[in-house]
Amino acid sequence: MNSAVMLLLGVAALACGYLFYGRWLAREWGVDPGRETPAYTYEDDVDYMPAKPAVLMGHHFSSIAGAGPITGPVQAAVFGWLPVLLWILVGGIFFGGVHDFGALFASIRHKGQSIGEIIADTMGTKMKKMFLVFAYLTLLLVVAAFSSMVAGTFAATFTAEGAVDYAASAGNASTAMISLLFIVLAIGFGFAIYRRHAPLLVSTLVGCTGIVAVIFVGMNFHPFYFSNTTWMVIIGVYIAVASVVPVWILLQPRDYLSSFLLYFMMAVAVVGILGAHADISAMPAFTGFTASSGSMFPVLFVTVACGAISGFHSLVSSGTTSKQLDNEKHALPVAYGSMLIECVLGICTICAVGYVWDRFAGGTLTNPMQVFSVGIASMVASIPGLSGVQNVLQTLLILAISVFCLTSLDTATRLARYTFQEFWLDEGETVPETTGLKKVLTNPYLATAFTVVVGVGLGMTGYLNIWPLFGASNQLLAAVGLLAVATWLGKVGKNNKMFYVPMVFMLVVTVTSLSQTILSNVNALTSGAVAGAEFGWSLTRTVIAAVLIVLALILAFDSIRTMMRQAKEKKASKTKSGTKASETLASEQA
Repeated sequence: MNSAVMLLLGVAALACGYLFYGRWLAREWGVDPGRETPAYTYEDDVDYMPAKPAVLMGHHFSSIAGAGPITGPVQAAVFGWLPVLLWILVGGIFFGGVHDFGALFASIRHKGQSIGEIIADTMGTKMKKMFLVFAYLTLLLVVAAFSSMVAGTFAATFTAEGAVDYAASAGNASTAMISLLFIVLAIGFGFAIYRRHAPLLVSTLVGCTGIVAVIFVGMNFHPFYFSNTTWMVIIGVYIAVASVVPVWILLQPRDYLSSFLLYFMMAVAVVGILGAHADISAMPAFTGFTASSGSMFPVLFVTVACGAISGFHSLVSSGTTSKQLDNEKHALPVAYGSMLIECVLGICTICAVGYVWDRFAGGTLTNPMQVFSVGIASMVASIPGLSGVQNVLQTLLILAISVFCLTSLDTATRLARYTFQEFWLDEGETVPETTGLKKVLTNPYLATAFTVVVGVGLGMTGYLNIWPLFGASNQLLAAVGLLAVATWLGKVGKNNKMFYVPMVFMLVVTVTSLSQTILSNVNALTSGAVAGAEFGWSLTRTVIAAVLIVLALILAFDSIRTMMRQAKEKKASKTKSGTKASETLASEQA
C-alpha cells in the first residue's frame, strides 16, 4: 500500500461523511441557527461565554485530541493496517462523530449541562447520579495519569548522589520552560481578544509568532530543574487555578493557540506522507485475529479510542464546549468536524508506523510518540532537499504532543469540577439556584480542591495499578453517552435510529473487555500468582470491572425500556390520531 494513496482515500471518505452524513444528522435532529445557546442564556464570563467558532474549534479539538489518536493506532498496528484503517473510518463517521455531535447538541438543549442531566431528563435522577459517579471517577483517573505524565516530561534526572544531571535533564527542562511560557502567551492573547477587542486574525498571527518565540526561548533558556514531586505540586496548583478562572483568561486562548501546534504537526505529517508517497507494504494488511495484546475483538475497539470513538469526548462536548457555543449551526463543524480531523491524524499515524515497520516490529521503536515522530520526520527527510530536518522535526513533534497532554489535563480538571457540582443538583436545577448545604457542596472552589487533591495524590501513588481499566471504562462512557442521547432524542420525537448499532456494539465491546479483565484477575487471585500489595490491586481491579459491567447493564436496560415505551406511546398516538381522522371523515360524509 502506498502511504499517499491511503491518506488521500481516507480523507476523501471522511469528507464525504461530513458533507452527507453529518449534514443529514443536523437536519434530522433539528439544529436551529436562530435558537439562543446557553452561552448567551447563562452567560457569566466564567464558564458560560460565547466563543468565536475558530476559537471554540481550537479548544474542542485540542481537548479531545492529545496523544490518543497516536497511541491507539500504534498499539493496534499489531493486527495490521487494514483493520485499524477501517475502524478509524467507520468508527469516526458512524460512531465517534455521531457520539460527539449528539452529546454537544443534547447538552445545549439542557442548559449546557452534562450527559448526566440528559440522563436525568429521560431516565431519572438515580440514573443520573450513577452516571456522574462513574464519569467523575474516570476523570479523576485522567487527572492522575496526565498530571503524572506531564510531570514526567518536566522532571529533572538526578545522579546517585542526588545532584541534577543537567545533560540528561536538558530536554525535560526545555519542555517545561516552553509550557510555562506558553501559558503566559495564552493569557496575553486572551486579554488582547476579550478585553482590548483586538482583531482575531491579527491576534492569531501575533500569537503564532509568539509560539515560535516561546519554543526558541525555551530550547535555549531553561533554568528550572525540579524533581517529579515538585512538578506534581506545581501542576496541581496550576490546574486548580485553571479550573476556576474565567474561560477567556486561559482555557479558550490556550487551547486555541495549542491547536496551531496540532495543525502544524498534522501539516508536517501530510507533507511527509504526500511528499515521500512511500510504499508501506512492509507492514502487513492483516496479521490475524489474535496478537500479543489479545484478540482483535475487543482489543482493537478499546485501543483505537480517540481516533474512532471516545467517551471522554462526550464529557468535553457536554462540559466546556456546550457552554461556549455561539450558534447551534457551529455544533456540526466543532464536534463532528473535530472528530473527523482526529481521524485524519489517526490515518497519518498508520502511515508513520508502516514507514518504520521493521524497527517497530523488531522492538527498536516501542514508544508510540517515538514511532510517530521518527516515522513522520523520516518521511519528510526523504523528500529531496529536506534531508537535514529530521532531528529538528522529531523534537518539535514530540514537543507538540507534550503540550497537548497539559491541555487535556486542565480541561479534564474543569470537567471533573462540573461533574462534582452537578451531582448535587436536582433535575433542571443550576448551580446559581442552590441554597443552604447544597450551595456549599456545589461551590466551584470546593469541587476543584477535592478533585485536585485526590487526582494529583492518586497520580503520585498508585494510579498505574488501575490504569489498565481506563480503556474499557472510557469506551463504556461512550456507550452510555450514545444511550443517553438516543433516549433523549426519542423523548423529543427526533430520529434516533442512527444510535442503535453504535450503542449496542460499544456495550458489547466494553462488557467483553471488562469480563476478560475479571477472568484474568480471578485466575491470578485463585492460582496464587499474586501476593501482597499486588493481590490487593488485582482484587480492586476485579471489583471495579464488575461494578462497571453492572452499571452498564443497568443503564442499558433502563434506556432500552424507556425507548420501547417511547415507541409504544408514539404508535398509540398515531393510532389515536388515525381513529380521530376516520371519525371526522365519517362525520363529514354523513
